[in-house]
Formats: sequence, structure tokens, C-alpha cells
Amino acid sequence: MSEPNTGSPSRRDRLAGRAVDREVDSRLDRLDQPLAARRRLVPRAQMDPDAFGRFAEGFARFMGTARFLGYMTIFVIVWIAWNFLAPDHLRFDPYAFIFLTLMLSLQASYAAPLILLAQNRQTDRDKVVIEQDRTRDERNLADTEFLTREVVALRIAMRDAATRDFVRSELRSLLEEMEERGLRVQGPDPADGETPGDAPPSGKGSDTGEE
Repeated sequence: MSEPNTGSPSRRDRLAGRAVDREVDSRLDRLDQPLAARRRLVPRAQMDPDAFGRFAEGFARFMGTARFLGYMTIFVIVWIAWNFLAPDHLRFDPYAFIFLTLMLSLQASYAAPLILLAQNRQTDRDKVVIEQDRTRDERNLADTEFLTREVVALRIAMRDAATRDFVRSELRSLLEEMEERGLRVQGPDPADGETPGDAPPSGKGSDTGEE
């Protein structure tokens, strides 16, 4: 009787383990399931990015002023004068000023990222302002187009409506035509209180009753 193959169970176990790993990875990649909380050996420091960004902007704004340049100039002059004129046992940075160079380099290495952070925040703020301006311009353009259409509609409607000047011109032309035909329009008599409609249409119509 042959001995059982000892390699097949281990291979089966490896295949099963790979299948389980693939299933776990697929679950992690799914968006409808929350990610499993991972424990960190070193806790991550919690920092308010908005507060740090405001600090970076304030620092960058202060570095761009003449006051900062004056303070730095006074600091360097005092440092060099102290290490030149002070007694030997009080000089902490002799000529070549290596410590001063190190401090200035350290200050520049911190100032550059802070300035870049402030510029990034300003860029994001400019993007928001530009987007708001674009939205406002689109709204103003839509309002202008709507008002233009309304004005055009009113002009078209006013063309079809009879204006006062048009009525006056038509009445004037009608009176002229009546005068050419020999008709006379008699105005109202204040003593009789008659209206223009009570007057006879012509001078010959009054003689018909006498015949």
C-alpha cells in the first residue's frame, strides 16, 4: 500500500489561503463597505491645518515687510559687533561666524516651506474667488439676455399697438378727406349744449324739411 502524498494538503492550504487573501482584498477595494481600522504603532500627531495655514500666512506676510528686514539687519550687526568687539572669553562665535551662518540657513530652510504654504492657500483662495466671479458673470449674462428678450418683445408689441401720434395722424387725414369731399364738421355750441354728433352731416340736409 502506497503512502499518502504529504505535499498535496500543503498545496491545498496555500491555494485556500490565497483565495482568502484575494477575497479580503476585494472587500477592501469595495466602496460600499467601510475600511477596517488599522492600528498604528506610533500615534499620528493631530494638527489643525487651518490654524497652521494662518500662521504660515502671517509669517510670510511679516517676512515681506520692511520691519522684518530692519530687525534682521540689526540682529546681524549686533551679532558681528559682539563677536568682534567683546572680550575673548565672551565671544561665542568668532570670525567666520559659522554659528550665524547656520542660524540663517536654518531660518531660510523653514521660511521657504512656510512661504510656499501661504502661496498655496492664496492660490486656493484665488480659485474660489475666480469661480464665484464666473458664476456671477454667468448669472448677469443670463439676466441681460432675459431683459433683452423682454425689451424686444415690448418693441414688437408696441409696433402693433396704436400710439397717440398715430391716432392723431389718422384723424387729421380723415378730416382732410372730409373737407375735400365738401363735408364740414361743426363744433359744439356752448349755448345750445349740442355735441358734434348732433350737427347735420352737410349744409344741404337742412333744406329738405322746407320743400
